[in-house]
Amino acid sequence: MSIVVTGASGQLGPLVVESLLERGVDPAEIVATGRAVEKLGALADRGVRTERLDFDDVPDTVPWLGEGDVLLLVSGSEVGKRVPQHQAVVDLAVRSGVRRIAYTSAPAADDTTLAIAPEHAATEQLIRASGLPFTFLRNGWYTENYQQAFEQARETGVVTSSAGDGRVASAPRADFAAAAAAVLATEGHEGAVYELFGDVAWSFDELAAAFAEVLGRDVTYQRLMPDEHRALLVSFGLDEGTAGFVVALDQAIADGLLGLTPGDLSRLTGRPTEPLLETVRSWV
Repeated sequence: MSIVVTGASGQLGPLVVESLLERGVDPAEIVATGRAVEKLGALADRGVRTERLDFDDVPDTVPWLGEGDVLLLVSGSEVGKRVPQHQAVVDLAVRSGVRRIAYTSAPAADDTTLAIAPEHAATEQLIRASGLPFTFLRNGWYTENYQQAFEQARETGVVTSSAGDGRVASAPRADFAAAAAAVLATEGHEGAVYELFGDVAWSFDELAAAFAEVLGRDVTYQRLMPDEHRALLVSFGLDEGTAGFVVALDQAIADGLLGLTPGDLSRLTGRPTEPLLETVRSWV
């Protein structure tokens, strides 16, 4: 049996492979796949099998995926293309006879107004329709999503958002990767749907305070109305569609969609999620 991880040339996938190795999984039993195989060299040096898998060009069969394997489908990054890409990988998994598929989805994917959710909900539906035993890892917000805001605060002393008093229960990618590794390497997860968030939901005032402590300078939270936020983003060079998408995500935070703390993430990893301040300190 092999554990096959897609997206291993991206940001989350290699951390999942690293977590599997930390759990003591034999590197010879891990297959790390990605579109950019040249980025998989460090994993190959650890004894992990590396293979190319392009979501836009999924073959009918591959020699490295077979009966009894467990597959992690790390969601694609190309908004608008995810559903057909994911369908191609799921079809390959069905043809290959995999034992179980895990998928990195979005919070409450099938019952939310979150802007990123529709493609994830559609993917969950097609996985259910495939008949494969599944596990859905509904990943919340990565703390790293605010690394650019940290750099802006370093320069300007300001954090801008239209999220109001909304809170974000974020965690670093490494915590989500550890949860995925636990699901891949252990039994008892068939049919499970995990809502994965950090243990603590922080406000943007608290985000600004964390930035200030690490940077050693005053940082304030500038609250914007959605229209103001959209106009500011456009003035920075974002197109209208992207600016609207960012503002919609902040509205989701204002509505409380990303501030949940169900505890699934820390239960899967067996440890508390990394606090906001600790992650921010790692960016210096």
